Amino acid sequence: MLPEHCSIREKGVDCPMPPEFIISVKVKDDEYMVGVTCDGHKKSFMDKLGILQKEGKVPNGTISFTGLKAVGTDCIRMDPNDLIQL
Repeated sequence: MLPEHCSIREKGVDCPMPPEFIISVKVKDDEYMVGVTCDGHKKSFMDKLGILQKEGKVPNGTISFTGLKAVGTDCIRMDPNDLIQL
């Protein structure tokens, strides 16, 4: 399961937007998920990860943004009215 909202918090307030990207850091053969973000906070998240990498708090590697898609399966039924327009 993913969070319902973007991982960014500005001035103590969580971003109300739904996530559009999974953010991960690729290091050699490993990949670490570090959060989710909306399109509006993509650059902010990338800048912050760059700072955290320089401080040694996040592994040095390639920052990757993977787009999210809504899916439905036989096990997970979804109502088209529940989808959020991105």
